[in-house]
Amino acid sequence: MTSMRPAAHGLGIVLFLTGIFFFALNDALGKWLAMDYAVGQLLLLRSVGACIVLLPMIWRLRINLFDFGQWHLQALRILAMAGDTFSFYYATRTMPLADVMTFYMAAPLIITALSVPLLGERVEPFRWAAVLAGFVGVVIALQPSAAIFTSSSPIALFGAVMFGFSVAVTRRLRRTHWLPLVLWQFVGAGIIGAATIPFAWVTPNPTDLGLMFLVGVVAMLCFVCITRALALAPAAVLAPFQYSAMLWATIMGWMVWRDVPTPPIIIGNAIIIASGLFILYRDRSAGAVAVAEA
Repeated sequence: MTSMRPAAHGLGIVLFLTGIFFFALNDALGKWLAMDYAVGQLLLLRSVGACIVLLPMIWRLRINLFDFGQWHLQALRILAMAGDTFSFYYATRTMPLADVMTFYMAAPLIITALSVPLLGERVEPFRWAAVLAGFVGVVIALQPSAAIFTSSSPIALFGAVMFGFSVAVTRRLRRTHWLPLVLWQFVGAGIIGAATIPFAWVTPNPTDLGLMFLVGVVAMLCFVCITRALALAPAAVLAPFQYSAMLWATIMGWMVWRDVPTPPIIIGNAIIIASGLFILYRDRSAGAVAVAEA
């Protein structure tokens, strides 16, 4: 059983990294759309797009969607993820994306801290060191502006806390099938978004409507991967790999907008990559020792 743990953790890390790729793509698309459409409208239409894709999975897998064991945790998770999404889109309307990302890249610190009291996980000193080093890399790469101290800053920080809390709760719910977790997450966000429609609605053109549905599909893939990853590996093991979002953002910026990486971006990403490789090395070393001793 001990020898299985490193393999499960490795698969969890791969799934988490894949989810963070979709996370970065979702952020880029959401930032673009949030400039022209109300946040509640985005919550509603992205949820519709996600549910369109989830429905065939529900029919195929025949999972009981109404098994509300630990219903209070499931309700907290829905509220936390809706709060995270709403805060991110709202903050990007008034703050540069780099500043919002700086707040959100504090989430690994939050997740690592919450994993001790909420999950009973043991966080080794080398994980704390890697998380802190990764955050330093984020700050170097993003070079946040003075706008980081605007009135929207508490909203961005609240969103980061909600994301970190939702990850911890998802780990607590790891024995619940991923499909109802992801489905009810989008249903809850859609209901919250629908409640705002009477106050703010801009009829989207066909292209933007398609993009809103696409954001839903991308977000759905993101949370499926993250939910599955958290069923396989502790939150403290996965948290530092959220920093890979910075690498994806840099690559997307270069490929789509031809933004040439500056020296701070290169140095910051090098630190982030090094912290992730350090964690992988320590985990593989610990796994090898555990197998040898078994």
